[in-house]
Amino acid sequence: MKIHFLGTTGYHPNNRRHTLSIMIPEMGIILDAGTGMFRSRELLQTDFLNIFLTHAHLDHSIGLTFLFDILLGKKLSHVHVHGAPGCLSALENHLFHPTLFPVKPPFDFVPLTDSYPLPGNGELTYFPLIHPGGSIGFRLDWPDKSLAFVTDTTATEHAKYIEKIKNVDLLIHECYFPDGKEDQAKLTGHSCLTPVAKVAKKANVQKMYLVHMNPLSTEEDPLGLDSVRNIFPEIYLATDEMVLDF
Repeated sequence: MKIHFLGTTGYHPNNRRHTLSIMIPEMGIILDAGTGMFRSRELLQTDFLNIFLTHAHLDHSIGLTFLFDILLGKKLSHVHVHGAPGCLSALENHLFHPTLFPVKPPFDFVPLTDSYPLPGNGELTYFPLIHPGGSIGFRLDWPDKSLAFVTDTTATEHAKYIEKIKNVDLLIHECYFPDGKEDQAKLTGHSCLTPVAKVAKKANVQKMYLVHMNPLSTEEDPLGLDSVRNIFPEIYLATDEMVLDF
């Protein structure tokens, strides 16, 4: 199984990164639909596609408007966009309002249920996160591996979602700010570096890749990862078009 990072920044693209979208082609799964989702066209391997959204903010959903080109010439049995009911309602009524985007691409909105079966005898579950406007995280479990996807929340050692991500093999977690920006992180519902490292340690995850960095920071490591490797050594920065063997 391979995990493709289609886009890895937050808010808006920059010259190094597109906004957040992650794909597991063998499973027909996309997690979030940021501007990086245009890259999914060349990676489609299944005759179906399931897109799971954490929330409706545009840097996580604007890629849905790219689906005409992504699906052009492809013969898929279904394309489903899954999310919390309020998230899907906002997108249907606003992003795909006829004045803004007059012809909806060929997909169906499907509200999330308690869990979702995945190819390979797997299961996807979700859990609430604290973020302005609401957000959710995802956990994907298979018999021999597991991953969690946590974006757009303010990490703390006491966050309730830690219980939901315990012992995963791979944690993909947002980290918009380096340390020293705690007031901005709290105001905007995002995370600083040290609290994210402490979350990974407390959850006993095996490895973590960070996404959703501030797009104003275009350097190779805008967060200073070496400063927290004493807390959690297996911490890495995801980059656009990175592929992980999982």
